[in-house]
Amino acid sequence: MLGVTIFPTFYALILSFFRWEYILPGRPFVGLSNYIGIFRDTRYWAAIGHTLLIVAGAVSLEFTLGFLLANTLVEEIRGKRYFITALVLPVMVLPIVCGYTWRLLLDAQYGPINQIIGFLMGKPYFHFPWLSFTRTAYLSIIITDVWEWTPFTFLVLLAGLTSLPVDVYEASVIDGTSSWQQFRYLTLPLLKPIIIVVLLFRGLECFKMFDILFALTRGGPGKTTETICLYIYRIGFQYFRMGYTAAGAVILLLIVFGVVALALVRVVEK
Repeated sequence: MLGVTIFPTFYALILSFFRWEYILPGRPFVGLSNYIGIFRDTRYWAAIGHTLLIVAGAVSLEFTLGFLLANTLVEEIRGKRYFITALVLPVMVLPIVCGYTWRLLLDAQYGPINQIIGFLMGKPYFHFPWLSFTRTAYLSIIITDVWEWTPFTFLVLLAGLTSLPVDVYEASVIDGTSSWQQFRYLTLPLLKPIIIVVLLFRGLECFKMFDILFALTRGGPGKTTETICLYIYRIGFQYFRMGYTAAGAVILLLIVFGVVALALVRVVEK
């Protein structure tokens, strides 16, 4: 914890008050200049907007699909263990491998997705550049993330559903409640803390997305899909503006810390 979390965090905080660039000799103290630059940096805030768009699309789909799968497989059905085993396989794939795999699948000329669509449309040649247009690039990123991380939400929600008290449902059946009423007034309220934790974990992980995005679009076309982690990586390890990078990372840390604190307060209240 000291070596990989506490020390780097404090070092980044200290570094954010200095101007450390490879073209400058020394590291002059600049005070809040880096932070002022970040607040005026439209590309930084645009990258946060791109990140939030991806997080909203991916996490909502992952939660919806995971919840539907969990509700389906919480019942005892034939071959249940095999279904669960097959569903969790994408989680075992490294994100960078997942990204390059989907890049091949979405290839405009040789990708099997275009070939399948062309076959269904009756066209011998169907070459659509999925990663060359902003809207389809976002769609490709979200689909890739959903494919890999829906099993995580499914497993956590399945564990939550199986842990719910059975006697409460038995009492509701005696009282004559319908399946929809059980879902609305029993399942959702009892599962609410777990739902918040799932959304928190996936939201944070998706907010830090780098591997999949780097493999698929590298922030393109142009900079329209550039996320905040990819932007911080570029200004730090491509432009070598380390002080400016540290200031951007500190501001991002404060934003994430605020969101996590609010979510944890809700969980504790429940």
